[in-house]
Amino acid sequence: KMFPDLADPGAVPITSVTNGVHAPTWVAPVFQTIYEQNIGENWHEIVRNDETWQTAIELMADEDIWNAHRTLKSLLIAFIRERTRAKETGSVNTINERENTQGLFSPDILTIGFARRVAAYKRWDLLFSDLPRLLRLVDDAERPVQFVFAGKAHPQDRTAKTILQELMSINHDSNWQRRAVFVEDYDQEVARYLVQGVDVWMNVPRRPMEASGTSGMKAAMNGALNFSILDGWWIEGYNGVNGFAIGDLNEDLTEDQMDIADAEALYSTLENDLIPAYYSLDPNGLPSDWIARMKNSIATLTPQFSSDRMVADYLANIYDND
Repeated sequence: KMFPDLADPGAVPITSVTNGVHAPTWVAPVFQTIYEQNIGENWHEIVRNDETWQTAIELMADEDIWNAHRTLKSLLIAFIRERTRAKETGSVNTINERENTQGLFSPDILTIGFARRVAAYKRWDLLFSDLPRLLRLVDDAERPVQFVFAGKAHPQDRTAKTILQELMSINHDSNWQRRAVFVEDYDQEVARYLVQGVDVWMNVPRRPMEASGTSGMKAAMNGALNFSILDGWWIEGYNGVNGFAIGDLNEDLTEDQMDIADAEALYSTLENDLIPAYYSLDPNGLPSDWIARMKNSIATLTPQFSSDRMVADYLANIYDND
């Protein structure tokens, strides 16, 4: 479609290579230790073999995976409490700064991360399209949800700035102020804590605008479950078990219709699938079905979206293609 003057579309010399991320850089040390103990010190080489890697991950004890994740979640919460604590907040606390952060966040609550450039197509405001419904999820007595946001807006992007201002202004009679945070100055350090410590990594771009989405790959390698629109890398990686999809691939919608449909899909998937799965415990007190999804995420997505696979694709299909 980009080269309409060519008579034979099949002759267009264009292909694609999906991005990947460097596993030894982004996989948390606690998980690397588990891999070394169960797979070997050369785990980052074994990950190149899909079948061997997947078998090894599936054989790991659920308790080891869950305990490692709980450790990382606790580190994330400690980081959030320190990062959002401010000596002077004026008369009103906001989700980016508070005087007292001791009661902020709980390791026992489902934690969803959303860290993106604040651009219109990223649809930061999709989650807030039905604020009463969102706050019901946050305030649920038995199965609450907490959110950690991070991102930056371009200095000249007024729409993005407005989105952030609206996010900051939410201050209703609810638990929002202690179950939602915005981490400022989003950088590699912030990203590391987030992708390693959240339970769920959310992404809601407007199809088909997402080029890739490497942050979701980093989260998957640490056992976080992706909760995303079927676009970018997720349309390649999602297998129905290793995370959750938002919406479908319907292309016969206007932008407004797509936003409405995706917002409804986001809320209904949270309410009916994702939240119940997280809070469903087995007789040992473990969310065994959730852990099975975590293991499937690590097993299937780490090899598929590692930089090793990416470089191999370039060598096989681009550089050495006669």
